[in-house]
Amino acid sequence: MKKIERLYEVLGELLYAVAKADGVIQDEEKEKLKELFKNHGFGSEILWSFEYEESKSMPIDEIYNKVINFCHSYGPAPQYEEFIKAMKIIAEASEGIDEGEAKIIDSFSKDLLERFQRDADKLMNFQDDYSE
Repeated sequence: MKKIERLYEVLGELLYAVAKADGVIQDEEKEKLKELFKNHGFGSEILWSFEYEESKSMPIDEIYNKVINFCHSYGPAPQYEEFIKAMKIIAEASEGIDEGEAKIIDSFSKDLLERFQRDADKLMNFQDDYSE
């Protein structure tokens, strides 16, 4: 499997976590997911991953941590903006964005930015150590 395919599978996992954050996955959220990704190049991977996580019923925090860890190892990518938009669309599909959904959406970008910034700081410190 190519790394980009795995990245989009991770999106399915992330969207599952958002949909499940309010306790129950709504039919409207599933329908919006299918509609949103029906013509997407990696739509089948996203849907498969969402449905797989739904069948396993893993805790949301475990899924979220797995997603963040993969994205961190993948590195900065323009797809993360797409991920954030998709999370908002799925969360809004049924009665608007609730507190649990908002927390995941907000945490995703903050957690990634913090990790990437720490990596950049480490790299700068490493370069400073060797430039003296």
